[in-house]
Amino acid sequence: MEWCTLGRPGSQKPGKGPGRLQQSLWRARFFRICLAAGIIIIVLSLLGYAWAKKKVTLVVDGREMQVRTYSRTVADLLKSQGITFSSSDQIDPSLDTSLKENLRVVINHAVRVTLTADGQTKEVLTCRNTVGDVLQEQGIPVKPGDLVEPAPDSSVAGGMEIKVVRVHTEEEVKEVPVACPTRREIDPDLAKGFSRVVQAGKDGLEKQRWQIVYHDGREVERRLIGSTLVREPVERVIRVGALQQVSRGGQDIRFSRALDVIATAYTYTGRNTASGTPPHFGAVAVDPRVIPLGSRLYVEGYGFARALDTGGAIKGNRIDVFFETKEQTRRWGIRRVRVYILE
Repeated sequence: MEWCTLGRPGSQKPGKGPGRLQQSLWRARFFRICLAAGIIIIVLSLLGYAWAKKKVTLVVDGREMQVRTYSRTVADLLKSQGITFSSSDQIDPSLDTSLKENLRVVINHAVRVTLTADGQTKEVLTCRNTVGDVLQEQGIPVKPGDLVEPAPDSSVAGGMEIKVVRVHTEEEVKEVPVACPTRREIDPDLAKGFSRVVQAGKDGLEKQRWQIVYHDGREVERRLIGSTLVREPVERVIRVGALQQVSRGGQDIRFSRALDVIATAYTYTGRNTASGTPPHFGAVAVDPRVIPLGSRLYVEGYGFARALDTGGAIKGNRIDVFFETKEQTRRWGIRRVRVYILE
Protein backbone atom coordinates (compact mmCIF):
# COMPACT_ATOMS: atom_id res chain seq x y z
CA MET A 1 0.00 0.00 0.00
CA GLU A 2 1.28 3.46 -0.85
CA TRP A 3 0.72 6.52 1.34
CA CYS A 4 -0.44 9.74 -0.27
CA THR A 5 1.51 12.73 1.06
CA LEU A 6 0.63 16.40 1.08
CA GLY A 7 3.09 19.22 0.56
CA ARG A 8 6.65 18.73 0.17
CA PRO A 9 7.96 15.26 -0.09
CA GLY A 10 9.26 14.12 3.26
CA SER A 11 7.49 16.90 5.19
CA GLN A 12 5.30 14.48 7.18
CA LYS A 13 5.78 11.01 8.46
CA PRO A 14 3.41 8.35 7.31
CA GLY A 15 0.48 7.64 9.80
CA LYS A 16 0.87 10.77 12.01
CA GLY A 17 -0.22 13.92 10.07
CA PRO A 18 -3.93 13.26 9.42
CA GLY A 19 -4.66 11.88 12.97
CA ARG A 20 -3.32 14.96 14.73
CA LEU A 21 -5.55 17.23 12.64
CA GLN A 22 -8.57 15.12 13.31
CA GLN A 23 -7.95 15.31 17.04
CA SER A 24 -7.77 19.08 16.90
CA LEU A 25 -11.07 19.22 15.08
CA TRP A 26 -12.71 16.98 17.67
CA ARG A 27 -11.36 19.09 20.54
CA ALA A 28 -12.73 22.27 19.01
CA ARG A 29 -16.08 20.65 18.43
CA PHE A 30 -16.21 19.39 22.04
CA PHE A 31 -15.37 22.84 23.40
CA ARG A 32 -18.15 24.38 21.39
CA ILE A 33 -20.61 21.75 22.66
CA CYS A 34 -19.59 22.34 26.31
CA LEU A 35 -19.85 26.08 25.90
CA ALA A 36 -23.35 25.81 24.43
CA ALA A 37 -24.42 23.42 27.19
CA GLY A 38 -23.11 25.80 29.85
CA ILE A 39 -24.99 28.70 28.32
CA ILE A 40 -28.17 26.63 28.19
CA ILE A 41 -27.74 25.63 31.84
CA ILE A 42 -27.22 29.24 32.93
CA VAL A 43 -30.25 30.43 30.95
CA LEU A 44 -32.41 27.65 32.37
CA SER A 45 -31.19 28.47 35.89
CA LEU A 46 -32.01 32.14 35.43
CA LEU A 47 -35.41 31.29 34.03
CA GLY A 48 -36.11 28.89 36.91
CA TYR A 49 -35.01 31.54 39.41
CA ALA A 50 -37.33 34.05 37.80
CA TRP A 51 -40.14 31.53 37.72
CA ALA A 52 -39.66 30.75 41.45
CA LYS A 53 -40.33 34.43 42.43
CA LYS A 54 -44.09 34.95 42.82
CA LYS A 55 -46.36 37.95 43.46
CA VAL A 56 -48.98 37.30 46.16
CA THR A 57 -51.47 39.47 48.04
CA LEU A 58 -51.11 39.30 51.83
CA VAL A 59 -53.97 40.59 54.00
CA VAL A 60 -53.16 40.84 57.72
CA ASP A 61 -56.04 41.88 60.00
CA GLY A 62 -57.65 43.78 57.13
CA ARG A 63 -54.43 45.50 56.00
CA GLU A 64 -53.58 44.50 52.44
CA MET A 65 -50.10 44.43 50.88
CA GLN A 66 -48.47 43.11 47.71
CA VAL A 67 -45.50 40.78 48.31
CA ARG A 68 -42.93 39.21 45.93
CA THR A 69 -41.52 36.07 47.43
CA TYR A 70 -39.57 32.89 46.71
CA SER A 71 -41.37 31.07 49.54
CA ARG A 72 -42.93 27.75 48.58
CA THR A 73 -45.88 27.56 51.00
CA VAL A 74 -48.16 29.87 53.01
CA ALA A 75 -46.30 28.90 56.19
CA ASP A 76 -42.95 29.87 54.57
CA LEU A 77 -44.43 33.19 53.43
CA LEU A 78 -45.66 34.14 56.93
CA LYS A 79 -42.31 33.18 58.44
CA SER A 80 -40.38 35.20 55.86
CA GLN A 81 -42.58 38.23 56.59
CA GLY A 82 -42.13 37.87 60.36
CA ILE A 83 -45.84 37.30 60.97
CA THR A 84 -46.58 35.21 64.05
CA PHE A 85 -49.78 33.23 64.49
CA SER A 86 -51.48 30.77 66.80
CA SER A 87 -54.02 28.00 66.50
CA SER A 88 -56.83 30.47 67.31
CA ASP A 89 -56.02 32.64 64.30
CA GLN A 90 -57.80 32.33 60.96
CA ILE A 91 -55.55 31.65 57.97
CA ASP A 92 -56.86 31.20 54.44
CA PRO A 93 -55.71 29.22 52.53
CA SER A 94 -54.16 26.66 54.89
CA LEU A 95 -50.52 26.79 55.94
CA ASP A 96 -49.43 23.90 53.68
CA THR A 97 -50.87 25.46 50.54
CA SER A 98 -48.27 25.96 47.78
CA LEU A 99 -47.83 29.54 46.68
CA LYS A 100 -48.60 30.54 43.12
CA GLU A 101 -48.77 33.77 41.20
CA ASN A 102 -51.48 36.22 42.37
CA LEU A 103 -52.53 34.01 45.31
CA ARG A 104 -54.44 35.88 48.06
CA VAL A 105 -53.42 34.96 51.61
CA VAL A 106 -55.60 36.25 54.47
CA ILE A 107 -54.73 36.03 58.17
CA ASN A 108 -56.93 37.36 60.96
CA HIS A 109 -55.39 37.30 64.41
CA ALA A 110 -57.75 36.34 67.22
CA VAL A 111 -58.62 39.07 69.74
CA ARG A 112 -60.16 38.85 73.21
CA VAL A 113 -63.65 40.30 73.66
CA THR A 114 -66.19 40.27 76.51
CA LEU A 115 -69.58 38.87 75.60
CA THR A 116 -72.74 39.37 77.70
CA ALA A 117 -75.99 37.63 76.78
CA ASP A 118 -78.84 35.80 78.52
CA GLY A 119 -77.57 36.69 81.98
CA GLN A 120 -74.04 35.37 81.40
CA THR A 121 -70.77 37.21 80.79
CA LYS A 122 -67.69 35.52 79.38
CA GLU A 123 -64.45 36.32 77.58
CA VAL A 124 -63.83 34.70 74.21
CA LEU A 125 -61.05 34.65 71.62
CA THR A 126 -62.25 35.38 68.12
CA CYS A 127 -60.85 36.30 64.74
CA ARG A 128 -64.20 37.28 63.24
CA ASN A 129 -64.47 40.66 61.56
CA THR A 130 -67.85 41.90 62.78
CA VAL A 131 -69.92 41.72 65.97
CA GLY A 132 -72.61 39.75 64.14
CA ASP A 133 -70.03 37.16 63.04
CA VAL A 134 -68.83 36.77 66.64
CA LEU A 135 -72.36 36.12 67.89
CA GLN A 136 -72.93 33.57 65.14
CA GLU A 137 -69.60 31.90 65.94
CA GLN A 138 -70.55 31.63 69.63
CA GLY A 139 -74.00 30.23 68.81
CA ILE A 140 -75.92 33.20 70.25
CA PRO A 141 -79.08 33.87 68.22
CA VAL A 142 -80.34 37.42 67.80
CA LYS A 143 -84.11 37.68 67.46
CA PRO A 144 -85.95 40.53 65.76
CA GLY A 145 -86.25 43.37 68.24
CA ASP A 146 -83.24 42.36 70.35
CA LEU A 147 -80.67 45.08 71.00
CA VAL A 148 -77.01 44.44 70.15
CA GLU A 149 -74.34 46.83 71.36
CA PRO A 150 -72.26 47.67 69.39
CA ALA A 151 -74.31 47.16 66.22
CA PRO A 152 -73.92 43.77 64.46
CA ASP A 153 -72.06 45.33 61.52
CA SER A 154 -69.47 47.00 63.79
CA SER A 155 -65.84 45.93 63.34
CA VAL A 156 -64.39 43.81 66.14
CA ALA A 157 -61.50 45.20 68.19
CA GLY A 158 -59.51 43.78 71.08
CA GLY A 159 -61.03 44.51 74.49
CA MET A 160 -64.46 45.19 73.01
CA GLU A 161 -67.54 44.58 75.17
CA ILE A 162 -70.44 43.05 73.23
CA LYS A 163 -73.87 42.99 74.85
CA VAL A 164 -77.09 41.36 73.67
CA VAL A 165 -80.27 42.69 75.33
CA ARG A 166 -83.34 40.48 74.99
CA VAL A 167 -86.38 42.62 74.19
CA HIS A 168 -89.80 41.26 75.13
CA THR A 169 -93.12 43.03 74.58
CA GLU A 170 -96.49 42.12 76.05
CA GLU A 171 -99.92 43.69 76.50
CA GLU A 172 -101.83 44.32 79.70
CA VAL A 173 -105.54 45.16 80.05
CA LYS A 174 -106.79 46.83 83.21
CA GLU A 175 -109.74 48.85 84.44
CA VAL A 176 -109.05 52.23 85.99
CA PRO A 177 -111.39 54.78 87.59
CA VAL A 178 -112.12 58.01 85.74
CA ALA A 179 -112.31 60.89 88.21
CA CYS A 180 -115.64 62.67 88.15
CA PRO A 181 -115.52 66.35 87.17
CA THR A 182 -116.31 68.95 89.82
CA ARG A 183 -118.49 72.00 89.22
CA ARG A 184 -118.48 74.84 91.73
CA GLU A 185 -121.44 77.18 92.16
CA ILE A 186 -121.44 80.45 94.09
CA ASP A 187 -123.92 80.53 96.99
CA PRO A 188 -124.55 84.09 98.22
CA ASP A 189 -126.36 82.83 101.32
CA LEU A 190 -123.42 80.71 102.52
CA ALA A 191 -120.61 82.36 104.48
CA LYS A 192 -117.33 82.71 102.64
CA GLY A 193 -114.96 79.95 103.68
CA PHE A 194 -117.72 77.34 103.69
CA SER A 195 -118.90 75.02 100.95
CA ARG A 196 -121.42 72.24 100.67
CA VAL A 197 -121.84 69.34 98.27
CA VAL A 198 -125.21 69.33 96.51
CA GLN A 199 -124.40 66.42 94.21
CA ALA A 200 -121.92 63.78 95.32
CA GLY A 201 -120.79 62.69 91.88
CA LYS A 202 -119.40 59.31 90.93
CA ASP A 203 -116.23 58.16 89.27
CA GLY A 204 -116.44 56.54 85.85
CA LEU A 205 -114.65 53.41 84.67
CA GLU A 206 -112.27 52.98 81.74
CA LYS A 207 -110.72 49.84 80.25
CA GLN A 208 -107.15 50.45 79.09
CA ARG A 209 -104.74 48.44 76.94
CA TRP A 210 -101.07 48.96 77.72
CA GLN A 211 -97.99 47.80 75.84
CA ILE A 212 -95.12 46.92 78.16
CA VAL A 213 -91.52 46.57 76.96
CA TYR A 214 -89.01 44.50 78.93
CA HIS A 215 -85.21 44.48 78.55
CA ASP A 216 -83.74 41.25 79.91
CA GLY A 217 -86.89 40.81 81.98
CA ARG A 218 -86.86 44.36 83.41
CA GLU A 219 -89.66 46.75 82.52
CA VAL A 220 -88.34 49.82 80.69
CA GLU A 221 -91.40 51.27 78.98
CA ARG A 222 -95.17 51.30 79.41
CA ARG A 223 -97.32 52.85 76.69
CA LEU A 224 -101.10 53.28 76.44
CA ILE A 225 -102.24 51.87 73.08
CA GLY A 226 -106.02 52.00 73.48
CA SER A 227 -108.87 52.70 75.87
CA THR A 228 -112.63 52.19 76.12
CA LEU A 229 -114.98 54.07 78.46
CA VAL A 230 -117.02 51.46 80.35
CA ARG A 231 -118.97 53.83 82.61
CA GLU A 232 -119.45 57.59 82.34
CA PRO A 233 -118.49 59.64 85.42
CA VAL A 234 -121.22 61.63 87.22
CA GLU A 235 -120.49 65.30 87.88
CA ARG A 236 -119.86 66.50 91.46
CA VAL A 237 -121.53 69.84 92.31
CA ILE A 238 -120.30 72.03 95.17
CA ARG A 239 -121.81 75.30 96.36
CA VAL A 240 -119.18 77.78 97.53
CA GLY A 241 -120.01 80.47 100.08
CA ALA A 242 -119.80 84.11 99.02
CA LEU A 243 -121.47 85.78 102.02
CA GLN A 244 -119.08 88.20 103.82
CA GLN A 245 -121.41 90.01 106.18
CA VAL A 246 -123.59 88.83 109.04
CA SER A 247 -125.65 90.62 111.68
CA ARG A 248 -125.00 89.77 115.32
CA GLY A 249 -126.64 91.60 118.23
CA GLY A 250 -127.96 94.26 115.86
CA GLN A 251 -124.45 94.89 114.50
CA ASP A 252 -123.28 94.11 110.98
CA ILE A 253 -120.03 92.20 110.95
CA ARG A 254 -117.91 92.05 107.78
CA PHE A 255 -115.44 89.20 107.53
CA SER A 256 -112.96 87.73 105.02
CA ARG A 257 -113.81 84.12 105.79
CA ALA A 258 -115.47 81.93 108.39
CA LEU A 259 -114.79 78.49 109.81
CA ASP A 260 -116.23 76.12 112.38
CA VAL A 261 -113.92 75.18 115.25
CA ILE A 262 -113.82 73.33 118.57
CA ALA A 263 -113.48 75.98 121.29
CA THR A 264 -112.16 75.16 124.78
CA ALA A 265 -112.24 77.61 127.70
CA TYR A 266 -109.11 78.39 129.73
CA THR A 267 -108.10 80.82 132.47
CA TYR A 268 -104.95 82.16 134.12
CA THR A 269 -101.85 79.95 133.96
CA GLY A 270 -99.32 82.40 135.34
CA ARG A 271 -97.75 82.93 131.92
CA ASN A 272 -98.19 85.64 129.33
CA THR A 273 -99.58 84.89 125.88
CA ALA A 274 -97.36 84.00 122.93
CA SER A 275 -97.71 87.64 121.83
CA GLY A 276 -96.18 88.80 125.12
CA THR A 277 -99.34 90.36 126.57
CA PRO A 278 -100.98 89.16 129.78
CA PRO A 279 -104.04 86.96 129.19
CA HIS A 280 -107.40 88.78 129.31
CA PHE A 281 -110.97 88.38 128.10
CA GLY A 282 -110.94 88.41 124.30
CA ALA A 283 -107.51 86.69 124.05
CA VAL A 284 -107.79 83.55 121.96
CA ALA A 285 -105.19 80.84 121.38
CA VAL A 286 -105.05 79.51 117.79
CA ASP A 287 -103.08 77.31 115.41
CA PRO A 288 -101.16 79.96 113.37
CA ARG A 289 -101.29 77.72 110.31
CA VAL A 290 -105.10 78.11 110.32
CA ILE A 291 -105.64 81.54 111.87
CA PRO A 292 -102.70 83.98 111.71
CA LEU A 293 -101.58 85.48 115.03
CA GLY A 294 -102.90 88.98 115.48
CA SER A 295 -106.10 88.36 113.50
CA ARG A 296 -109.28 90.10 114.71
CA LEU A 297 -112.07 87.61 115.30
CA TYR A 298 -115.69 87.30 116.15
CA VAL A 299 -116.46 84.07 118.01
CA GLU A 300 -120.12 83.20 118.21
CA GLY A 301 -121.26 82.92 121.83
CA TYR A 302 -118.08 84.70 123.01
CA GLY A 303 -117.84 87.97 121.10
CA PHE A 304 -115.03 90.01 119.58
CA ALA A 305 -111.54 88.66 120.16
CA ARG A 306 -107.99 88.63 118.88
CA ALA A 307 -105.63 85.73 118.11
CA LEU A 308 -102.84 86.34 120.65
CA ASP A 309 -101.76 82.96 121.94
CA THR A 310 -100.82 79.45 120.83
CA GLY A 311 -100.76 76.08 122.50
CA GLY A 312 -99.24 72.65 122.03
CA ALA A 313 -102.66 70.98 121.97
CA ILE A 314 -104.17 73.49 119.56
CA LYS A 315 -103.92 71.93 116.10
CA GLY A 316 -106.09 72.59 113.09
CA ASN A 317 -109.59 73.96 113.65
CA ARG A 318 -109.29 74.32 117.41
CA ILE A 319 -109.12 77.43 119.60
CA ASP A 320 -108.93 78.28 123.32
CA VAL A 321 -111.01 81.22 124.62
CA PHE A 322 -109.95 83.04 127.82
CA PHE A 323 -112.21 83.64 130.86
CA GLU A 324 -111.43 85.53 134.05
CA THR A 325 -112.74 82.89 136.45
CA LYS A 326 -112.75 79.14 136.74
CA GLU A 327 -116.53 79.21 137.06
CA GLN A 328 -116.86 80.93 133.67
CA THR A 329 -114.42 78.42 132.23
CA ARG A 330 -116.45 75.53 133.63
CA ARG A 331 -119.69 76.87 132.19
CA TRP A 332 -118.19 77.27 128.72
CA GLY A 333 -116.43 73.91 128.74
CA ILE A 334 -115.87 72.64 125.19
CA ARG A 335 -118.22 73.51 122.37
CA ARG A 336 -118.37 73.79 118.59
CA VAL A 337 -118.67 77.39 117.38
CA ARG A 338 -118.29 79.47 114.25
CA VAL A 339 -115.41 81.92 114.02
CA TYR A 340 -115.38 84.90 111.67
CA ILE A 341 -112.01 86.30 110.65
CA LEU A 342 -112.67 90.02 110.35
CA GLU A 343 -111.44 92.19 107.51
